[in-house]
Amino acid sequence: MSAILSADDLNDFISPGVACIKPVETLPAKESSIPENPYEVTKEDKVQPENLPPAEISLTDCLACSGCVTSAEAVLISMQSHAEVLNTLDAHPEVSFATSHGNGTTNEDEGRIFVASVSPQVRASLAATYNITEQEATHMIDQLLRGPKGLRSGGKHGSGFTWVVDSNTLREAVLVLTADEVGESLSSSDSSDPLKPKKPVLSSACPGWICYAEKTHPFILPHLSRLKSPQALSGTFLKTVLSKSLNVPASRIWHLAIMPCFDKKLEASREELTDASWYTPEITTESRAPVRDVDCVITTRELLTLAASRGISLPSLPLQPLPSAFSPRFPDATLDAFLFSKQSLSKQMMNTGTSGGYLHHVLLTFQAKNPGSQIVTQRGRNADVVEYILMSAGGEPLMKAARYYGFRNIQNLVRKLKPARVSRLPGAKTPANRRLMPRNGASSASGSEYVYVEVMACPGGCTNGGGQIRIEDAREINSTLPQEEPSISTKPTPHEQRSWLARVDEAYYSADSDAETETETQPPLTVSENETRVHEALRYWSNLTEIPLAKLAYTTYREVESDVGKSQPAPNDTTRVVELAGKIGGGW
Repeated sequence: MSAILSADDLNDFISPGVACIKPVETLPAKESSIPENPYEVTKEDKVQPENLPPAEISLTDCLACSGCVTSAEAVLISMQSHAEVLNTLDAHPEVSFATSHGNGTTNEDEGRIFVASVSPQVRASLAATYNITEQEATHMIDQLLRGPKGLRSGGKHGSGFTWVVDSNTLREAVLVLTADEVGESLSSSDSSDPLKPKKPVLSSACPGWICYAEKTHPFILPHLSRLKSPQALSGTFLKTVLSKSLNVPASRIWHLAIMPCFDKKLEASREELTDASWYTPEITTESRAPVRDVDCVITTRELLTLAASRGISLPSLPLQPLPSAFSPRFPDATLDAFLFSKQSLSKQMMNTGTSGGYLHHVLLTFQAKNPGSQIVTQRGRNADVVEYILMSAGGEPLMKAARYYGFRNIQNLVRKLKPARVSRLPGAKTPANRRLMPRNGASSASGSEYVYVEVMACPGGCTNGGGQIRIEDAREINSTLPQEEPSISTKPTPHEQRSWLARVDEAYYSADSDAETETETQPPLTVSENETRVHEALRYWSNLTEIPLAKLAYTTYREVESDVGKSQPAPNDTTRVVELAGKIGGGW
């Protein structure tokens, strides 16, 4: 978790894992010039100090360790950074859309097709920082990544990004598939099917939550939604479609994701999220390393550093759409209409929350299937726990769901799901399974479980991600931000932190109103119309790539066992780290 969140939000504090280790190479013992005497006690002043090199922790080390309860912002990730973006742009010339179309060559030394996906929480953070609208923040990012005054204005090859997509588009697909998955879990009587999550279905889009579950609570894994996150699905979508339409290998398509969360770097490095899960090569004796669906992830703060490294002032960029010369159409017309469509059922409103509206969409879907039903909201023990009941027209509860944000609340959720321990005493009764119940008597009278729970690691949701722009940085950029009484310490007070988060949330929720001022308003889609639109696009995608949707949109999870405190037979930790690195796109 972010150090900012841990320090300034008591609802989210978790101590670092005491078992955090750094796998190091096993070196031969140094020969001592002084003969050893087993009966002599060596004093400290006689022990010769060694000049050890400074330790460096990479992402591979973090994944190999398994000692932390969750991924940490402080982990130094050398390859997934703004420097890696610039190095890649300078190492490979950009392949334009016109020249890449129909190009059947597969020379790995040739250029790359650069694509990017941007989270709405990133745009909200920029909008709050520069006191602009969310739509203007969208143009700012486009101008930086694709425009002539952005990254293309410098570098060895003047390379930039050909397409920059909104991750909300693929989030819409995840929302529809989530509602389908929850419906299947309700209608299915076979709870042993490994391809279907058990009730209650828990959201899986938050990588910090997934890392926590895999490393510490494997009994949670059967409950996790099998759907990829919007970031992962965006990577799969872009690489499969472009590879098929342009006849280029996925290794020549370089995908950058700009996210509010450092933990998204860990997600992008999962071996399940590579082309090994969907690519079916022809029979050949030649082996190759899997290609990641998301090659690099940077956060909102790193986006500022990316611009500064090229000497680009973000406020000086034109806050307007790019001309058509810098906006080529997506190679497939049908998927271009879907990828850049303004039609969407999900809106960034307070009812949906700041993390994509997974729970809200599930509730809307089931409400549409039950005419006259109403959604009753009930706050839990704090603002980050909210319970929902879908009540029928006759006042009967149809389904119950909940939202749990922040690790303190997640721990309470996990305790409720933990299987009861069976007593070994003779004659002891078998305990009943624990049920994940709403806490108040009014909502638990029917004795029904939660059907779906939206789980996010950050209190306040994704707009409060650890990679978002901090209020201290925003004050340096924008002197109009209010500040309380000046003090010797520059650390913002909790009240200032809450005010800043509210400002980011306001920018996030204003996205739809900003878009309506620039485009013609279209009649809103109904739930069924939106489901049809998304399902048709997904079927078309699967048919175009000749890959089953089960391989494209779904993933798996596994228990990660810690090696801490266990004897390590040969090969040593170094070999294991090298093997892990080799599994993921050739390593670091």
